[in-house]
Amino acid sequence: MEKQTPASELRDRMERFRIRMERDDPSWEFAAIFGRTNQFYFTGTMQDGVLLIPRNAGAVLWVRRSIDRAEDESLFPDIRPMKSFRDAAAGMGACPGTVHLETEVVPLALLERFRKYFPFRETGSLDAPAAAVRAKKSAYELSLMERAGKIHRHVLEDVVPAMLREGMSEAELGGEVFARMVKEGHHGIARFGRFGTEMILGQLGFGENSLYPTSFDGPGGCRGVAPGAPVLGSHDRKLRTGDLVFVDCACGVEGYHTDKTVTYTFGRPVSEEAAEAHYRCVEVQDEAASLLRPGVMPSEIYETILGGLEPAFLENFMGYGDRRAQFLGHGIGLAVDEAPAIARGFDEPLEEGMVFALEPKKGVRGVGMVGIENTFVVTRGGGRCITGKNAGLIPVG
Repeated sequence: MEKQTPASELRDRMERFRIRMERDDPSWEFAAIFGRTNQFYFTGTMQDGVLLIPRNAGAVLWVRRSIDRAEDESLFPDIRPMKSFRDAAAGMGACPGTVHLETEVVPLALLERFRKYFPFRETGSLDAPAAAVRAKKSAYELSLMERAGKIHRHVLEDVVPAMLREGMSEAELGGEVFARMVKEGHHGIARFGRFGTEMILGQLGFGENSLYPTSFDGPGGCRGVAPGAPVLGSHDRKLRTGDLVFVDCACGVEGYHTDKTVTYTFGRPVSEEAAEAHYRCVEVQDEAASLLRPGVMPSEIYETILGGLEPAFLENFMGYGDRRAQFLGHGIGLAVDEAPAIARGFDEPLEEGMVFALEPKKGVRGVGMVGIENTFVVTRGGGRCITGKNAGLIPVG
């Protein structure tokens, strides 16, 4: 089958996971991975099942449905069918006292069904070790993200300006952007790791709708279709002359994402105040990107950047009003919101091959959310952008 994750990739990922587990918890005995994204990372397939990793034996992917698809898609060396966890328990032997799980992902009901046949006493978390392993991308992974970045750049910088027309709704624009990205090769989902986060495309808004509060932990805003579906964009808000258009969306290829934000001015320029704020955000992005080098701590980048910003500029920076995101950027890959973040508390040094979306933004009353976002690869010479270099505020009409 085409698009299989190479066996060498899977072996390297599993080896690095075991090393990281040993480093973070030398007493670990047994890991169980239920989350589809982590399963894909370690096995190359997403199925209804569980990946079991004993410390002193080979890992086994137990699949309830579909074993045929798993065997077709995956080059993982040990894939076995199961009707229930009873089969997996019989095949794995004695269960240790502690099992490490994705505590951010596994619901209580699933945990109790698993514990019925794996009677462990204690649970440990494997969330941080798995995130740390996923943070450093291989050449194979970077090649997929670079493909996503090319689609992203082309659609948002070259195609979207021609889509904008007076009287269209936010929802219409969102649908057209999504359709065009899929036509160009986007895999059709914006996947997040944070519990309860749902997005079709990203955040999109005309004028002050890009300041509308959301439950999402980010600087931008989005009114959405309705309270029961706060996604895509409003059907009621129509584009009119003088609007700032804000498009913040993900694009992906074969599971791997990039993140990018572009702003457009429709019919006439934004105010001088808004333009100055915008281009200051672009300067912040470029300065932060220059610091994305191996050995530098994300927290150090955050403190350096914020320490150099003017007090007046900090008002409504990374949000609007009292809704301020406490980061400048975030890791990205199989999920849009991967670790680490460019924020306080992230003190582990960067490594070459990590990838970050940098998104300095600022809310401007009466205008909307200005600023920029692009995706960068950590290199010895600083961040290498893979989503384009347009500074935004693209004039239309």
